[in-house]
Amino acid sequence: MNKTVRRAAVFCGLLVLALLVRATWVQFVSAETLAEHDQNRRVKIADFGQPRGDIIVGGEAVTGSVTTPGSDFKYKRVFKDGPMYAPVTGFFSQSQGQTFLEGVHNDLLTGRDSRLLGSPLDTLTGERPKGGDVVTTIDPKAQKAAYKGLTDLDAKGAVVAIDPRSGKILALASTPSYDPSVFSGISGKDGKAFEKLRKDKAKPLNNRAFREAYPPGSTFKILTAAAALEHGTVGDINERSRARAPYRLPQSSTEIGNVVPNDMCDKVSMKTAMQWSCNNVFLDAALRTGKDKMRETAERFGFNEEQFMPVRTSASGYPEKLDKPGTALTGMGQGSVTTTPFQMAMVTAGLANDGKVMKPYLVEELRGADLSTVEKTEPEELEQAVSPETARKVQEMMEYTVTDGTGDKVAIDGVTVGGKPGTAQHGSNVRDQRPYAWFVSYAKQSDGTSPVAVAVLVDPEDMDITRSEIAGGKLGAPIAKAVMQAVLKKS
Repeated sequence: MNKTVRRAAVFCGLLVLALLVRATWVQFVSAETLAEHDQNRRVKIADFGQPRGDIIVGGEAVTGSVTTPGSDFKYKRVFKDGPMYAPVTGFFSQSQGQTFLEGVHNDLLTGRDSRLLGSPLDTLTGERPKGGDVVTTIDPKAQKAAYKGLTDLDAKGAVVAIDPRSGKILALASTPSYDPSVFSGISGKDGKAFEKLRKDKAKPLNNRAFREAYPPGSTFKILTAAAALEHGTVGDINERSRARAPYRLPQSSTEIGNVVPNDMCDKVSMKTAMQWSCNNVFLDAALRTGKDKMRETAERFGFNEEQFMPVRTSASGYPEKLDKPGTALTGMGQGSVTTTPFQMAMVTAGLANDGKVMKPYLVEELRGADLSTVEKTEPEELEQAVSPETARKVQEMMEYTVTDGTGDKVAIDGVTVGGKPGTAQHGSNVRDQRPYAWFVSYAKQSDGTSPVAVAVLVDPEDMDITRSEIAGGKLGAPIAKAVMQAVLKKS
């Protein structure tokens, strides 16, 4: 054999060896990854090849599957009361993928979850088990009250309700919303429907309940009060303070006034300050407590980290680097502090639960098609954010704010209710930007426990009202009240 032929044979042998190595790698090392890859059409055909499991609210499915003739994707997703439940379910689309519960529990819903055991015959034939169901903690009456409250205002906004005792999420509403059914297929019509939603200036695809953060305004004063009491800045909520009104920011000539006449807030106690939402007292309390202790308390309630319920939430933020004026401003929920409505519901729930923050959860149970339990969520303590004594003092102030102050529109006959309205300035030019209207509240049962805490955000940007009408007590309180009443009737 001459040299040229020998070299060619060796080269061909190396090519065959490389091919064998690559084939072995693909078959035994990368097989699972490739099989489950989003762009593997066989995976998608399988996912849409049988009816999908359902998402359950109040014992009834709010999702379903229908056939799609003329496509190798045999079934597509449909949604009942889609816009109302979209912030919970997310979407499941043949062309756009999946989000929220539809995405997090996709394997269970499609039948790919290894915990879904099929029959021995299914194992032999390679048939995929039927999809399982996701049973949520959502209270349908509370969800309806939350969604209706926002849509009746024709407002952008969000509502989150939590059971403080367990952490169960009772309502998650966001408006404007969308119907996931209109783009669940793969047709050109579905694609155009999605593009229209994506380009809509009102941003209906955004989840304002837990994926967008805003300045919390005066609702943050409940956390400022908790921090000041917990760290000894304030000892007696009935003792007069040293905070003058208007309040001059440290290292500055800027003076912060109040919505009510300043003489109603000058050197008043923290309880009176909560009653009339006096900025000066809370600016002073935050400044004297200090940025580190303020941030520590905020983080105990969940700030500065994402929460998983199991859907991921955006992190609310209390900054690490703040000067004295910036620290003071956080005391009234302005400056650099930002929060999601979900986070403010956590804060309110924690205070209503005597300082104990329970881990919020949206899924009660995962179950198989035969209704067998695959996984069940048990309540879990996340943090004892503040002492029970501190929490009860904040409760006393919030309840006084409802009976004798600015939170009166959330009062419910025969029920002890605590609440705090807020108005949050935002944007580079606060005179031109309409403020956000907030309201946080909880309701107590006769045994002193609270089955519901609510946070309401209303963005009045496109509402046909004057600036003077924008206030948490006017816009948010009626929604919070309706949600609490819906829960209390069931409790």
